[in-house]
Amino acid sequence: MSNLNTQEIQEKVEKIKIFTKRLMRSYLIGDYLSAFKGSGLEFEQIREYQLGDDVRFIDWNASAKANKIMIKQFVEERERVVILLIDVSRSSNFSSKKELRKDMIAKVAATLAFIASNNKDRVGVLFFSDKIEKWIAPSRSKMHIANIIESIFSIEPKYSKTNINKALNFLIGLKKNNAIVFVLSDWIDDIDNFSNILKIASCKYDFIGIRFVDNCETNLPDVGFLHVQDLESGEFFEIDTRRKNNIVNTNLQARLIKQKKVFAKYRIDLLDLTVGQAFVNPLINFFKQRIRRQI
Repeated sequence: MSNLNTQEIQEKVEKIKIFTKRLMRSYLIGDYLSAFKGSGLEFEQIREYQLGDDVRFIDWNASAKANKIMIKQFVEERERVVILLIDVSRSSNFSSKKELRKDMIAKVAATLAFIASNNKDRVGVLFFSDKIEKWIAPSRSKMHIANIIESIFSIEPKYSKTNINKALNFLIGLKKNNAIVFVLSDWIDDIDNFSNILKIASCKYDFIGIRFVDNCETNLPDVGFLHVQDLESGEFFEIDTRRKNNIVNTNLQARLIKQKKVFAKYRIDLLDLTVGQAFVNPLINFFKQRIRRQI
């Protein structure tokens, strides 16, 4: 996600490893395990029915042969698939803080990859802009995770714009039903362009949107006229940030609100993280909210 040299990339990787190991010793990993239960059930054995068993799992053929009620016993799938969709479009280069949005996206993505790997989940990553930049199919070896983490910090996208519709179409085409999917993006795209495919993706997967919001997107300061450049298109504009004429704030906030309503309509979890602020506590709180809904 940057033009870092090999040594700088390795330093970032080592820092995130140390950071994540500390989290592993805290309650974050426990919250992750509880918040994302197995994606389904797998058959284990046929045994005699016991009081309290779910009658839907009675095996009538086996019961007839044994002359007693037999039941199919299932266990939660031990292997889960976690897929990270990471937005690497040029708008991620923006920030009103010292930390760029793309750097925060990289740290959160790497943290999630390490946590999932520690839980023996298979992890895959899709990097996207307005094209599919790179796809790493799910696996769980140490070498595989090392490749993912290095790619997160070193990828140099070839394209500049954002096309969430294309990324979600690629995701659905993978046919990894019931996978846990995290989409890490600023979500700066017209939701009308991807609302329908978002609905389909939310039905096929345990789908979580993580939206990285800059303070300027909710409260652009009053500094008069500004000459700005669209990082994705390269076009230049002049905007009026004066309070009485500031339609920019209105439009930015309207986009965030519209997206949130669509996510709520499709019952998709949306976690907002503010660029330049610590993300661990919001992530923990998000996991805890999911746990409470499952009780």
